[in-house]
Amino acid sequence: MESLISTIKQLISFSAEEETIIKNLFTELNLKPGEYLLRDGQVCKHVAFINKGLVRYFINNDGDERTMFFNKEGEFVCNYISFLPQVPSDKNIQALEATRLYVISYEKLQRFYREVAEGEKFGRVAIEQVFLSAIQQLDSLYTDPPEVRYQQFLNHYPDLTQRIPQYHIASYVGIKPQSLSRIRKRIFS
Repeated sequence: MESLISTIKQLISFSAEEETIIKNLFTELNLKPGEYLLRDGQVCKHVAFINKGLVRYFINNDGDERTMFFNKEGEFVCNYISFLPQVPSDKNIQALEATRLYVISYEKLQRFYREVAEGEKFGRVAIEQVFLSAIQQLDSLYTDPPEVRYQQFLNHYPDLTQRIPQYHIASYVGIKPQSLSRIRKRIFS
């Protein structure tokens, strides 16, 4: 849990008593490769911090999966569009490898906001980071060619290329795996 506490400390300051409160609000959850933190149609019940492992955030469009994001160690993952209003999700969050998470429910997050002096600041700063990332991703999807999107993937996730199957990376970039192979050949030759 120390990596969770360290990450929160990068966003806000808190006392030793507040640290105990924070630790008691989060619970550990372990996912096996292929298991879901969230499935399309379910209400997102938790914000999760990835202590170890890797997940992908994707939509299923008539059997065609489109990967939107990857989250790895030291990052928070949640479908806020489902979590905040507590409505069914149209997204999936799936573990790509054995993943250890610390999760906090909607109700406990509200306690975090009330009981930790800078709790609401934490919520604001965390959601601002998610919002910026989502807007940058959306802008890139509409304005950048696939080769640029792949290069951005390499820049943003340099340590993940060996941990993520190529067909998921192709989906993230917005192309077929064969096209990704051609792009990789051009970049690395």
